[in-house]
Amino acid sequence: MFVFFRHVCQIGSKRQFRWAALLGWVVIAASACSFSPKKFEPYRAEVVQGNFVSREQVQALRVGMPRNVVRDILGTPLVSSVFHDSRWDYAFTIRRQGAEPQQRHMSVFFQGDVLVKIEGDQMPSEAEFAARLDTRKLPEITPPLKASEDQLAKELAQYPSKTKAASSTSTLTDAPNPKSYPPLESPSH
Repeated sequence: MFVFFRHVCQIGSKRQFRWAALLGWVVIAASACSFSPKKFEPYRAEVVQGNFVSREQVQALRVGMPRNVVRDILGTPLVSSVFHDSRWDYAFTIRRQGAEPQQRHMSVFFQGDVLVKIEGDQMPSEAEFAARLDTRKLPEITPPLKASEDQLAKELAQYPSKTKAASSTSTLTDAPNPKSYPPLESPSH
């Protein structure tokens, strides 16, 4: 590229200079057209924050449950304030490349040591959540798995038949078992 511009600077007439400059701009414009930002998209790591709470876990909660049972079902809350000890917050966020970010929030309220209220987003079931995580594209057309009789016969001819294998193993198993076995270690003297 530098050689080209050095050559342009050595051109004597203005007409030749204009044509060379025009050619240079065409080359630059053509190379810029081939640039696509999606081709060079950097990898973004999966970011998981919080603790996932499923619909099944929320359905297991009952008003009147003690705190320790709620903690056993939902796990340790993400936010448990000293100033608001009657409220536990559960939040979950996941960001993956190629998928929409998922955010869920739920709060449970206590009066003393007893669960009195549950608020928050509609939680997905575990199956729904797992389906959203898998963003792989499956092939649309699955090839049929068929073999003709000739292909199967050809494949089976490569392997020994069961009768030959059974006769060779029967000679090995027909020998009587010894009454005693030799010691595994040599006797110490």
